[in-house]
Amino acid sequence: MAQAEVMPVMQQKRIGKPGDPCVMVIFGAAGDLTRRKLIPALYNLAKNELLSREFSVLGVARAKMNTEEFRKKVADDLTEFATGSVDSDLREWFVRRMHYLQGDFKDKNLYSQLKELLEKIDKDHATHGNYFYYLATGSDYFGPIVEHLAEMGLMETENRGWRRIIVEKPFGRDLESARALNKQLLQVASEKQIYRIDHYLGKETVQNILAFRFANGIFEPIWNRRYIDHVQISVAETVGVEGRGTYYDQAGALRDMVPNHIMQLISLTSMEPPISFHADAVRDEQAKILHAIQPLSSEEVLSRTVRGQYGEGVVDGQRVPAYRNEGDVPTDSRTETFVAMKLAIDNWRWADVPFYLRTGKRMAARHTHIVIQFRRAPFVLFRDTPVENLMPNQLVLHIQPEEGISLRFAAKVPGPAMSLGAVNMKFEYADYFGSQPSTGYERLLHDCMIGDQTLFQRADMVEAGWCVVSPLLDVWKALPPRNFPNYAAGTWGPKDAEDLMERDARHWRNSEK
Repeated sequence: MAQAEVMPVMQQKRIGKPGDPCVMVIFGAAGDLTRRKLIPALYNLAKNELLSREFSVLGVARAKMNTEEFRKKVADDLTEFATGSVDSDLREWFVRRMHYLQGDFKDKNLYSQLKELLEKIDKDHATHGNYFYYLATGSDYFGPIVEHLAEMGLMETENRGWRRIIVEKPFGRDLESARALNKQLLQVASEKQIYRIDHYLGKETVQNILAFRFANGIFEPIWNRRYIDHVQISVAETVGVEGRGTYYDQAGALRDMVPNHIMQLISLTSMEPPISFHADAVRDEQAKILHAIQPLSSEEVLSRTVRGQYGEGVVDGQRVPAYRNEGDVPTDSRTETFVAMKLAIDNWRWADVPFYLRTGKRMAARHTHIVIQFRRAPFVLFRDTPVENLMPNQLVLHIQPEEGISLRFAAKVPGPAMSLGAVNMKFEYADYFGSQPSTGYERLLHDCMIGDQTLFQRADMVEAGWCVVSPLLDVWKALPPRNFPNYAAGTWGPKDAEDLMERDARHWRNSEK
């Protein structure tokens, strides 16, 4: 067996063990995801000594190039998209581990070549027969790729190393297609081999939700219906479709964000304490929450959900076009770019606590946050003072662009009269722990290399997420929108979204730019 080449040491403190020796096979290696996210993430793992010295990448794509051309492309992409400085010695070591195979993903001959090349790479880089396949392709290729891998024996683990698959979203476009894809994958791979990735779970604040809730004795006792009035989850973006008009017009905001990203945030925020941090213990509790979300009736879809599409407007001082004037978008498109809804979780902890969700493009500011709003304190003590109302406490988990946690509470304003002012206590990760340049994929790729599925969706979780949005898809298909576009770019969405909250005497928390 070949000797592993020594990786240059970068003098950084390693946190965690390196990934297993392995070959990462990237289907769609010539695409944007690979160059902007995967390659920089792998380099960051190497820089932090979390990548095995016995590691290699095999890129597979339709683009015509050879291994040397692919290596040059990787070096150039790393220079352009790295999240920090690039060390020349480490880059050279990293790039020498790149290999390339050109072909059509549906061509059976490609997979016989792939098997032969993997055996050679395995010997050259001493990767112990461990392979994981990253499907950075269109969803139409997911099933055929895995079936062809299985036909060539490239999914078998008996007397060999491990085999794993990372599947990108979208995982289906409705409940029926998600079930069909799960069935297709599970016919040739076990659930323990399938890693359904959601890059939101690579963000530090998302991972910190469990630590925050269960490692702090002051929060867990009040994390329930007795003390919490409602929960808000907002995923606001200032960007438009960014050249993805063809994909986005088929998906829309509901399919693109709610069954995956937002359902993950709901489940982590509201789940019961798991018995351990083992993958299935955590995911069992997440699945219980997703199954406890009350499905909306057709009438409730009309009263508890809002859809919108942006018109032209101003974002960051620049005039931007309406969605229907974006590239590859039909001029009469009925696809939503904004979704808001009110959901209920039917269990003991969250009975009668509404969860308000919204996500949209071309909004007033880029911000993803989870707002825990507590019930107001009784006013009786202040009835004979100048205080007219009491502001409820808010705990906000900031996920992006800044990562941190803030708490709003009331304090007396100095002076002879009883007057209250809102005070914010805020913690930001960068201030306490320093900034760690990241693409959001490092933790997820590393977890796959060590076989930890905690941050990856299981088949039942995917299907439960689709069950929540299925009634919306059915009603919206039957009743097309009549008033699109209904919010200007650079605003906080349609007025109906504000009305959704105001009917309950509540308001969205809109972040400042």
